[in-house]
Amino acid sequence: MAEKRDYYEVLGVSRDASADEIKKAYRTLGKKYHPDANPGDKTAEEKFKEVGEAYAVLSDPDKRRQYDQFGHQAFENGGMGGGGFDFNGMDFTDLFGDLFGGMFGGGARRNPTGPQKGANLRARIRITFDEAMKGVDKELEITLKEECENCHGTGAKPGTSATTCSKCGGKGQVAYTQQTLFGMTRSIQACPDCRGTGKIIKDKCPNCYGSGYISRRKKIQVSVPAGIDDGQSIRISGKGEPGENGGPRGDLYVEVSVSDHPIFQRDGMDIYSTAPMSFATATLGGEIRITTIDGDVIYDVKPGTQTETRIRLKGKGVPSVRDKNVRGDHYVTLIVQVPTKLNSEQKELLKKFDEAMGGSAGPEEGKKKRFFK
Repeated sequence: MAEKRDYYEVLGVSRDASADEIKKAYRTLGKKYHPDANPGDKTAEEKFKEVGEAYAVLSDPDKRRQYDQFGHQAFENGGMGGGGFDFNGMDFTDLFGDLFGGMFGGGARRNPTGPQKGANLRARIRITFDEAMKGVDKELEITLKEECENCHGTGAKPGTSATTCSKCGGKGQVAYTQQTLFGMTRSIQACPDCRGTGKIIKDKCPNCYGSGYISRRKKIQVSVPAGIDDGQSIRISGKGEPGENGGPRGDLYVEVSVSDHPIFQRDGMDIYSTAPMSFATATLGGEIRITTIDGDVIYDVKPGTQTETRIRLKGKGVPSVRDKNVRGDHYVTLIVQVPTKLNSEQKELLKKFDEAMGGSAGPEEGKKKRFFK
């Protein structure tokens, strides 16, 4: 399988391109490679799909952010970025038609009376920094549509049934012709009377008012993997809006918000923090205790270590959401603690130490320099 090209390269835009620039590039390339403009050209068809795939990601702020962080891996094998976005079977002519209002007859490629997957839902949960590092199960309460028990999803009053739409003859779509820059074009759109269902409900179910569904609050279990970052989403399949005409439910995307930690700062898979050490330990060397996400560890400080020295604790960083055996590192900045309160004996000993090191705590000719008052 050929390696996918960078989506920004596919659209010919820079990585900091605005949404309008991305849409403009997509319009231009989509028109150039559209199958109706290149009948029988397999190369143009593949390029059209490539352009559509790139636009599907870069036009969505969430997917674009995940792509910028993880690249194509964000959407492969159920990846965390965007919850494993699936391009297989996606009709890019419909995506193009959304921008051009059915130009090139794109709307005719989709049967509105056929099974349609339901819309995706979005929700958000907040977890602590520690929960993000270890993984956690959370319970989320959302409103979901369930099949009406009274009409069993038909939307019609019990004892009655829907009738065929007279405007579209049950096809669920009607044809329109219009004058465009390319001449007279014919577009296919959903029937406005039956809204693409091909059926009209005269006697609506009093329980669901003809929708076929009842909204109820449901509790959903969300398994948050260890290593998830702030702003990433988890996809839960089949927990979105109901499908139409027998289509499957959409998915639920749960965005995770991670609280700040009082000690740790995260940068990708690495963690940063500071740790105090005494003047004596910094000078003579010795052991200090450092707090990590796995608990406290003992670190041997080398003699003569300067303040703001940074050390690395390998493999003590953030675990990978893809491979639990892969982890980042923990970088610790060592800070020498300067005592703020000393008794007279301590002051005297410190002055003697300073003098022994060639310092200037003792009296000088003509004047005195006083420290540690």
